[in-house]
Order: sequence, then C-alpha cells, then structure tokens
Amino acid sequence: MKVHFIIHEAFEGPGALALWALHHGYTSTVTRLYEHDPLSSSLDKIDMLIVMGGPQSPATTREECPHFDSLAEQALIREAIAAGKAVLGICLGAQLIGAALGAPYERSPEPEIGKYPITLTEAGRRSANLSAFGSRLEVGHWHNDMPGLTPQATILATSAGCPRQIVQYAPLVFGFQCHLEFTRDLVELLIDASQMELRQLADRSFVQPPETLRAHDYRDMNARMFAFLDCLVSQISPTQP
Repeated sequence: MKVHFIIHEAFEGPGALALWALHHGYTSTVTRLYEHDPLSSSLDKIDMLIVMGGPQSPATTREECPHFDSLAEQALIREAIAAGKAVLGICLGAQLIGAALGAPYERSPEPEIGKYPITLTEAGRRSANLSAFGSRLEVGHWHNDMPGLTPQATILATSAGCPRQIVQYAPLVFGFQCHLEFTRDLVELLIDASQMELRQLADRSFVQPPETLRAHDYRDMNARMFAFLDCLVSQISPTQP
C-alpha cells in the first residue's frame, strides 16, 4: 500500500496518520508544500492520497501564499478520484476535495478549536467505514470553515458548532473537517503557531485555551481513525510494486 501525504504547513502534519502507515509497513511519500516541494506529477505510485489541513482556504491565492496553489491541488485531487484512488482530506484538505468537485467551501457557523464530540448521522451509523466510531465520539477540531457539498455528497457526522464534520463524496473519497490525527506533539505545534488566533477567539463557545488543549488524551480517537483507515484500505486495489 502506497500512501502519499500533501502537507501545507509544518505545524499541520499527518500526526497519528503517519504512525498508522508506519505500523502497517506501508510506503509513505510526502509533498511538503511549505518547503516548496512540487506536487506529484504522477499517480502511478499512489494508492491513497491524504491532503492535510492548513491556515489557507481553497480561495487563498498564490499572491497571499506563494507555496500554496489551490487550483493545482484541486486538479490533482480530481485526477486521483478519476483514477479510482482513495482520497482523504483533513480540514483544508476536505474543503479542497469539495472545491475540486465543484462545491465551494463555506464558513462554519462556529469556529471550533479543541476536543468536542461529533455525532454520526443515520447515514454515518450505517457506514461500515465508521463502524468503530459509535454514535458519538470526542475528536479534535481546529477550523473556521467547512467543506462544500456536491449533490452526491453524504454527511456522515456533525457537531454542535459545525454541520459538516465528515462528508463522503464517493465510495473511496472522504472529507474530515475534524482532526482525528491530532497527537499532543502536533497540538503543541499548532498552539505555538496560533497564539494570536487563540487570543482573538478566546470568548467563542467552542474554543478551548492552550492548557486544556495540552491536557487532552487523543489516543482513543487515533485508534478509531486507524479502524476507519483499515476499512478504507480493504476496499482499495493496490498498485503493483
């Protein structure tokens, strides 16, 4: 199994997702856009494309962020979907999937930063991919926006602050607005990079202070995400070596 990560910023890395791939002995490759790595020009050696989060939005321009080319990423996502690859978007990655399929991102009703519960919809509870999640699960959050919905999209989970937490766009294509990949180390990087944002949003209903973010145990949600990924992998026809 060959997993490829697109990482927009050093403080929004794959976290526990990288540990999952390492544990299974999967081949992992990485495009670090913040180091000006070029996007992959071929999908031949990719079975699963994972697009991580970032402070950008799908509308962010090259002038605003020179290392981020939203349209190029959207084109790669469309190519991966057309080729039958598994595609998983986290936060910004989820919004880019929606945009790539013609569904512009939108502002979330509430910003969410911290660990809060998501609730599975009826479709989510029926989904074999989310069978390890139960009907309600505490997960990580760090966002202001949410992914757009195509006519074919199915919402699998919601939260009190955001109605689009997990969206399935196609059998092998999922957008997670929430962050089940968080680890304490990754959250520490986010805190360090987001001091002004945390101060500005401190009075919002679904924003937790740094000391609370640091105190959370993220291992249970990591394990549930691993179960989701294992189920997704079981549906993929891997490329040949």
